[in-house]
Amino acid sequence: MHRSVCERAPAKINLHLKVDQKRADGFHNIESIFQKVSLYDDLLTEMADINYTCQVVSPGFCLPPENTLTSAYKAFCECTGVSFGVRVTLKKNIPSGAGMGGGSSDAAAMLRCMEALSGIKLTAEQKHECAAKIGSDVFFFLDDDTDKTAAIVTGRGENVRYITPRTDLFIVLVSPGVHSSTKEAYSLVDAYFPGTAADCTSLAELEADYQKPCHKWNFYNSFTAPLKEKYPEIDNALQDMRSVNAGFADMTGSGSVVYGIFASRKEAEDASALLSEKWKWCEVVTTECLEDICRLQRFVSVK
Repeated sequence: MHRSVCERAPAKINLHLKVDQKRADGFHNIESIFQKVSLYDDLLTEMADINYTCQVVSPGFCLPPENTLTSAYKAFCECTGVSFGVRVTLKKNIPSGAGMGGGSSDAAAMLRCMEALSGIKLTAEQKHECAAKIGSDVFFFLDDDTDKTAAIVTGRGENVRYITPRTDLFIVLVSPGVHSSTKEAYSLVDAYFPGTAADCTSLAELEADYQKPCHKWNFYNSFTAPLKEKYPEIDNALQDMRSVNAGFADMTGSGSVVYGIFASRKEAEDASALLSEKWKWCEVVTTECLEDICRLQRFVSVK
């Protein structure tokens, strides 16, 4: 057990994201390839004196009182019977409303912090029970093994099939400066594709396509068309990404960050230099260092 622990919460991009019709329970089935990238939030979680409290402080970033960290804390306590309070300091690097899974990754990291603080290791079933109470993308971030940085995700997000990860992807991220809530994005998809069921692709075919050179990908994102119609900035960012010769470009998740895949770090950095002249937030990330990131996720631990 520890009195204080830090966790590193990596972002993801969706290389492919097909959305099906809304289910009876209000969720949508999806077919997606999730890929962790080398951008992450940092969480410092400390035990507090007041039971059943989760205080979250995030310098320079405004979080609502109820957020994915407080939801993860509550879910862990309900699952284990733990009652001690915590104070969380969140260093936010993953943009909000970006489609990069920042809130979901933070929640999964919070569960790991609670495990370290309490000395209680959740079973796989308990982790899934907690994730279901927090959000659909949380399932993907539950496992932080170094070889589990890419997966084919189906169902509402609870079916995670890890695949051999690529370590050769160099990615430029651009924020168009618009915020897209998940609720709004799904409403736009439902209106844009009324009554249309998505065609299913075999998991083996998706994995085989993932291993191909990115310029041969036939991946797409169901959210891209309706969101860029409402937010022209997204379309502008995509056009700019393609103009700097990205091998593949699309929007990630439910938006609004746009990404481009490049063949080398130099090409990605050169493209980023050009794009940053127009776009305020532009980052180069990779998949090549993810083993180190995952290995160092619990990078500070104070007894």
